[in-house]
Amino acid sequence: MKIVIFGLTISSSWGNGHATLWRGLCRALTKRGHRIVFFEKDVLYYAENRDLAGIPGGDLVLYKDWEGVRARAKVELDDADVALVTSYCPDGIAAGDLLLSAPRAVRAFYDLDTPVTFSRLDAGEPISYIGSRGLGDFDIVLSYTGGRALERLRTDLGARRTASLYGHVDPDVHRPVPSIRHYVSDLSYLGTYAEDRQDALQRLFIEPAACRQDRRFLIGGAQYPADFPWRPNIHFVRHLPPQEHPAFFSSSRLTLNITRQAMAEMGWCPSGRLFEAAACGAPILSDWWEGLDSFFAPGRDILIAGHADEAVAALDLTDAELTRIAKAGRERTLAEHTSEHRAKELEILLEGSTSSMPSTGGSAAMMEA
Repeated sequence: MKIVIFGLTISSSWGNGHATLWRGLCRALTKRGHRIVFFEKDVLYYAENRDLAGIPGGDLVLYKDWEGVRARAKVELDDADVALVTSYCPDGIAAGDLLLSAPRAVRAFYDLDTPVTFSRLDAGEPISYIGSRGLGDFDIVLSYTGGRALERLRTDLGARRTASLYGHVDPDVHRPVPSIRHYVSDLSYLGTYAEDRQDALQRLFIEPAACRQDRRFLIGGAQYPADFPWRPNIHFVRHLPPQEHPAFFSSSRLTLNITRQAMAEMGWCPSGRLFEAAACGAPILSDWWEGLDSFFAPGRDILIAGHADEAVAALDLTDAELTRIAKAGRERTLAEHTSEHRAKELEILLEGSTSSMPSTGGSAAMMEA
């Protein structure tokens, strides 16, 4: 299939969770014989932090403004089998209007930020990537979040057919590697600063650092404010490109996952960081949200904490216990949560969306592979 995507970014992992997910999924799709054309607006903050120049086996189209690329987009859509626009695409509404006129494509919307979409909808705030007609014109609406979010996409935004397409990891990229000294830590946390994660970070990271002053704590990320409550044993590395993530996680005795508030409240929204850390062989400590036990078994594949004393207890586990949890988490991830698994799921969802999909040739054979 030829799949045309209008997204936020694939070229820069700076300050967003979209890029790494798209890299893994596009790599898996092109390995399975599909062709990807990805349209990304060339904005300054991603251009200054670009860590991918092109899509192997596909095309990355960087453009300055929508009117300047509209004709190219229409040409690509004319023979597309799938046309997809995502949440936070800077020209999402205009791209959505254009792809709805694609003559033969399955028309899809992929909300990688469903909890944020509904928090804005509930607050009466504008949603820059969904037009006034809602999502009813799309053949299928995919959501990074499952559970009740799928029903709300239908009842609140008019989606006709919905399905979850969860986060994932490319195990060829995220895998155990030798530790690196400046990434070595007893507890690490990788994530862009977010105010709605700060309370949990205080409980599960900063307070444990105060309780275990002989342990080394490490934060990797971007946009941390000057008044962040650093402690002498909390160290910091600025934004890490994806190629550094395996070394970061592989150097962690234990790594922390904290979920954005809107995601935690809605549930069924696993961060891609969970799968990345697990694939790298790091034992994971996470906050709790509904549905987490559908992806990892608490106490076997992952550790759960809600308060500082529970995080400290996890820190005090023996190396053997943490190694056991890391091994189980990695095995679960490789068995269920790779980019290859999501590519196969996406093929099935797209094939089932409309009878206008090609019925002969590569895609059916690839689904059977």
